[in-house]
Amino acid sequence: MSEQQAILAGGCFWCTEAVFLDVAGVSGVESGYIGGDTVNPTYKQVCGGNTGHAEAIRVTFDPEVVGYGDLLDIFFATHDPTQLNRQGNDIGTQYRSAIFPLSDEQEQEARAKIASLNEEQGGRIVTTIEPASTWYPAEDYHQNYWETEGQRNPYCMAVIPPKLNKLRKSFQNRLKADA
Repeated sequence: MSEQQAILAGGCFWCTEAVFLDVAGVSGVESGYIGGDTVNPTYKQVCGGNTGHAEAIRVTFDPEVVGYGDLLDIFFATHDPTQLNRQGNDIGTQYRSAIFPLSDEQEQEARAKIASLNEEQGGRIVTTIEPASTWYPAEDYHQNYWETEGQRNPYCMAVIPPKLNKLRKSFQNRLKADA
């Protein structure tokens, strides 16, 4: 089977990108913008909160190694899907928790996962399922940010290591060998 893609928004794309780069079966993670109205939005425009876009990641994965459901499990475990339009100190619709399914199967799986989590957590999940609109890759300096810039960025140092620790503790069987 060939590679597939998934688009997920769980707050700051630097933080979600860092998590998914460590997952076995993931061959690429691209930060970008989706779900808004502005054509070719810039980081500054999206951060302003007026474009309607979410900061998101597009994950390319081998479904024979890691399934879409596994990616959803990791997604929900490494951000707070109960915070509406925010993740921690990042506030605004650009930081919303959202899934942008790329097929009917992905949409069905995402809806089932949210329903299951809502049952477990008393209906507190605010993650939306939105149509996959035009994907805009973020500027080059946002790609692979944790490895290139993030470890010198105080914000990233405060937010990303706890996410990576949770990934490594909860999903040991899903990690790349060098993670």
